[in-house]
Amino acid sequence: MGKSRILIIGATGNIGHEIAKASLQSSHPTFVLVRDSAFSHPHKRHILQTLSDAGATLLKGSIEEESSLVEAMKQVDVVICAVSSKQALDQKPVIKAIKRAGCIKKFIPSEFGLDPEKTQISHLDHGFYSRKAEIRQLIEAEGIPFTYISCNFFMNYLLPSLVQPGSKTPPMDKVTIFGSGNVKGVFVKQSDVAAFTISTVDDPRTLNKVVYLRPPGNVYSMNELVELWESKIGKKLDKVYVTEEELLKKIKGQVKRKDAQEKTFFITKTETPFPNNMDMVFIYSAFVKGDQTYFDIEGSGGVDGAQLYPLQKYTTISEYLDFLLEERQ
Repeated sequence: MGKSRILIIGATGNIGHEIAKASLQSSHPTFVLVRDSAFSHPHKRHILQTLSDAGATLLKGSIEEESSLVEAMKQVDVVICAVSSKQALDQKPVIKAIKRAGCIKKFIPSEFGLDPEKTQISHLDHGFYSRKAEIRQLIEAEGIPFTYISCNFFMNYLLPSLVQPGSKTPPMDKVTIFGSGNVKGVFVKQSDVAAFTISTVDDPRTLNKVVYLRPPGNVYSMNELVELWESKIGKKLDKVYVTEEELLKKIKGQVKRKDAQEKTFFITKTETPFPNNMDMVFIYSAFVKGDQTYFDIEGSGGVDGAQLYPLQKYTTISEYLDFLLEERQ
């Protein structure tokens, strides 16, 4: 039996583009759903042209047009959706179309982050993860075969600054560490997430499972990250620890101020911090609550992608920090 035919929705986005490239590199017949408007956008047009030149079949359609979705799905075996997190609920028509097409043997929805059913920040994330959990519930209620990819953080998010909100480069003198600094988080490069994702397509071990990515060398606490960075730059950084309570105040937009006589302190509320506080929300989730690593993968009913595909090459955090150091020099 040949490799599954894959339809990718959202192939002009960052992770979608990587998934499309990985699909082609793995010799899957690859189809890309394309809006007419995409061709008027120079960057998207360039991405689509490179994918087409590499062998992808471009199919005109959109997630708002059920008939075009169904028509596209009848040509493939697997659907991978890679729309942005803001569009999570826009996958509802995709689910409806999969049900109507009746030929899809696996759906990989747009998650590519933390497991939305394992996070402990529902009171802070403005529905970010509940929307993804709602899509899971719809998929399972419809009896659609699935694989969920829980890759945690992409390497190009937070890691370039060594988890320093508001900064784009790693610190060279002083570093802020959130919580105790001992809770571990996970970073995986987008192209590696894409490669692991494509590996799951025809693997029966991943059917109706969550595939978690915690590759060795990519699971670090903030203290360990700082220590690793210090070893690379050859100097110690001044460390400022922000407690859980202090971080929550920052997230909620609360600031401690002195009164006019500077004798007493009072708490003021800044203007609505969302969405500017989301970096801190995600830091709180990963490096204080431990949402990426507090549970056992097999014990939760999931499967470990790094164990399933031990030959899959990937970029480690140490290698990525080497790259960041080269950029500074």
